[in-house]
Amino acid sequence: MHHRLATLDLHFQDRAHTIASYLLPHDDGAALVETGPASTAPMLQAQLADHGLTPNDISEVLLTHIHLDHAGAAGWLAAEHGATIYAHPKGAPHLANPERLLRSARRIYGDDMDRLWGKTRPVPEEQLAVLENGDTLSIGGVDVTALETPGHASHHHTYAVGDVLFTGDVGGVRLPGKTYVELPLAPPEVRLDLWRESLLRIRTAVQHHDITHLAPTHFGVFDDVTSHLDRLSAALEAADAWVDRTLPEVTDNTDALQDAVSAWMREQATANGIDDETWELYELANPSWMAALGLRRYWKKHKAPSSS
Repeated sequence: MHHRLATLDLHFQDRAHTIASYLLPHDDGAALVETGPASTAPMLQAQLADHGLTPNDISEVLLTHIHLDHAGAAGWLAAEHGATIYAHPKGAPHLANPERLLRSARRIYGDDMDRLWGKTRPVPEEQLAVLENGDTLSIGGVDVTALETPGHASHHHTYAVGDVLFTGDVGGVRLPGKTYVELPLAPPEVRLDLWRESLLRIRTAVQHHDITHLAPTHFGVFDDVTSHLDRLSAALEAADAWVDRTLPEVTDNTDALQDAVSAWMREQATANGIDDETWELYELANPSWMAALGLRRYWKKHKAPSSS
């Protein structure tokens, strides 16, 4: 499948290699994995045109999860262009009625909300399809298997399609030409313990489905599957150790916590050969200040002495 796959660069905030949508041509048309945000819908349309397609040619969309950078344009593709949207059962209701999702996002992004994400539209319920863990569907003769993989979000799927595993955010953030794998730790549902379990599920799927390529949404298709997953595992262990070491001291001081998390993530990136210019792209794809909010919630709810 990887040789038929096309990576559509959505040029989020006019920068390359930050958010991808993946085009899967098939016998009956074409499918997408991820839509990107509503703000990049014009670029998605332009990228489809480069492949001789229009949004009306997209019959199916597979969403790894419902965060706006992955799913914000789903309502547009469904309501205006007739696509069927496949999603996790916990995420699907928020696609049909995104008000709560948008309120939560606006609390985080404030006045930057519209500039970053554009106008997110509801997905008509008749065009929503729920996939449970292990469900397999055939899209134009191509088998797609959904795997429940929480950790970054409780409503997260990865998709095995031929020899490619689309890993959304649970497979980490990695930019083209780089080996550094960074954890996206945005609130509100970061669970490093569940992430480890998802990584084990991914490793099993790699063997069972003969996976030769990983395709994280941020960004690109990689063929060093085992080493990528090993680096992801090391990143999870490093993050949990950092939480244990640091959160008890700064958990109630948001500014100090954000400074500490950003400094730690920058140190991790530097140690893995990431220069200043590339770090800016990692920050655009995965802002380190948001990790502070995600890790604090994880600490308070799941690791602090009072949470047990």
